[in-house]
This record gives sequence, C-alpha cells and structure tokens, in this order.
Amino acid sequence: MTKKNEKVSTKKVVNYAGAFIALLIGSGFATGQEILQYFTALGYKGILAVILCFILLAYVGLSFISAGYNNKFDTPNDIYRYYCGKALGTFYDYFSVFFIFLSYTVMIGGAGATTAQHYNWSPYIGGILMGVVVIITAIFGLNRIVEVIGNIGPVIVVIAIFVGGVSIFTHLDGMNTANDVVRDLVANKEIKIANPNWLLSAGSYVGFCMLWLAAFLGQIGASANSDKEGKLGAFWGATGFSLAVLIMSLGIFFSISTLKGSQIPTLILAGEIHPMLANIFSVIILLGIYTTSVPLLWSVVSRFAEEKTPKFRMLSIVLGVVGMLVGLTLKFDTLVNYVYVLNGYVGLVLLFIMIFRSIQWKKI
Repeated sequence: MTKKNEKVSTKKVVNYAGAFIALLIGSGFATGQEILQYFTALGYKGILAVILCFILLAYVGLSFISAGYNNKFDTPNDIYRYYCGKALGTFYDYFSVFFIFLSYTVMIGGAGATTAQHYNWSPYIGGILMGVVVIITAIFGLNRIVEVIGNIGPVIVVIAIFVGGVSIFTHLDGMNTANDVVRDLVANKEIKIANPNWLLSAGSYVGFCMLWLAAFLGQIGASANSDKEGKLGAFWGATGFSLAVLIMSLGIFFSISTLKGSQIPTLILAGEIHPMLANIFSVIILLGIYTTSVPLLWSVVSRFAEEKTPKFRMLSIVLGVVGMLVGLTLKFDTLVNYVYVLNGYVGLVLLFIMIFRSIQWKKI
C-alpha cells in the first residue's frame, strides 16, 4: 500500500493560516464591535465562548480543507452538497451566497464608520474607497487573493494582540467591576449582545464564520500540495485567530467603562496607549476590512461566473457597487447584530450536520 503524498511547504502553511485569519478579521473583529457583541457582553463567560470557538473553528477548518483536497469540487459551493445532500446543499449554496454578500455590505459599513470616527470623513468616502479597492483586487482571482491577504493576516493579528494585551494590563483595576458594568450596559441596551447564552453565542459566531470559510477553504484545500499541508494551515489559522479574539475581548472587557457608545472600540483602546498608535491602528482596521471583503466578494461572484472572464469582471463591479450602497445606508453596529447573529444560527445547523456526517462516515 503506497503512502499518501504528505508534501508540506512551510511557506504555504503560513499563507493558508494567514488567509484563514485574514478572512475572519474583517470590520467586525478589527473594530471590536463583533468581539463586543459576541464575547465581551457575556462577561467572564465570554472566555468559555472563545475556547469553544477555537475548538469548533479548528474542526470546521480541517474538515473544509480535507473535503476540498479529496474531492476537488467543480464549483466552490459544491462543498455544501457534499455535507448536506442535493436538496439541503442547494439551499445552503444559495443562502451562503446571499449571506456572504450581506457580509460584504457589513465590511463597507465598517470602513465608513472607521473613517468617520477617526478621520472625521463622511462615511461615504471611506466606504466607496474601500469598495473600489476590493473590486479591483477581486478581479485578479483566487491565487492572487490568497497571496495578498495571507501576508497581511498575521501582521493584523500581532498588532491586535499587542493592543488588546496592553489594554488588559493598563485596566487591571477594572477587572473586579467589569462584569457588573457590562451587565448594566446590556440591560440598558447601551451595547448590543449576540446571545446571553455563551454556548449559543459561540455557536452562532462559528456558524457565520463557517458560511464565510466553506467555499474559500474548500478551494484552498483543492490547491494544497497535500491534505496535511492544508490542515496545518487551517489549524494554525484557527489558533492565531482565537488567541487574538481572547486577548482583544479581555482588553475591551476590562476597559468597558470608557468604551460605551463607541462604534469602533478598538480605536479608543489604541488611542489610550498612544495617539500615534490610534493612527496606525485605524490603518490596521481598514486592512482587516480589506482582507475580508476581497474573498467575500470573490466568493459571491465566483458562484455565477468563471474567473478571468468578462462576465466575472462585470459581476465584480456590479455587485461591488450594490454592496457599497447597502453598506452605507444602515448603521454599522445594527448591521453586525442582525446580519451576523441571525445568519449564524443557520450556519450552526450546518455545523451539526457536519458533525453527524463525520460520525456517520467513520462508521462506514
């Protein structure tokens, strides 16, 4: 019996891990709004939610990579039919396209909110500039996207961990009161919460992440030198991302008294460390939005057109512009709360199906 090819390129593993991280660090994470609603608003139970998220993200990341490597799907969204069968898989195919497009609109809204808060620009300027750059990049295709965002992702994580870590140590005096402050802010609806139950909050978070990751990681798996190479990339991507979530969540939690009412809490944390760092972090937020927006737009367009064709380029422009209009119409924290939370539960059902399939296939 011949041994399966297990060729592993360290550079590829780092690129895959970076792309995994970069896809998930969008406007919600980079601005802190997503972290605030899913983890910080839970108080200390948010730590349990982060740990569960790591376990589940590692599981789905490895599963999607392996499915892509072993099956080489004809179209990216065939991964849903692989797990769910024809009927339910078709539902997830079209639903994921719709949700991913809405997620792209959230990214545009985050770009507008960031530039409005930090630079005092009209949100339309920031959102439109982001949309134009994203459209141009998406047109270049998947391989170029992985190369670009795979290099940016780890940099964003390192700086996010630094800002969150410093905020933890400079606000240690808030450790004893943070839980009560968060509880009051949630009760008074001064901050939004994804779900008061930490299990459901973590499940919903992983659920919407899955709908972002499925087609993208399936295609990365298909292009990997080996199953092991792709899985290592997914594992280290889940590890790096979860560590960043934990540290940033605690940084926001201990500083919560100074952050209420802010659309972009991470900018305030960075500004407390040094005004110049706030300027740098505003750029980091915009890079995080960029690295997520590009694969989201690519995922939607690739569902309807083949890369590098006139149809693909035209759809990238049309859908990119429509997403700009939607994203700049609604308030950013409202977009995060409704788009991510509601769709996260649909993704959670997919998670249960994947776990069931894993058990079923091991018995065959």
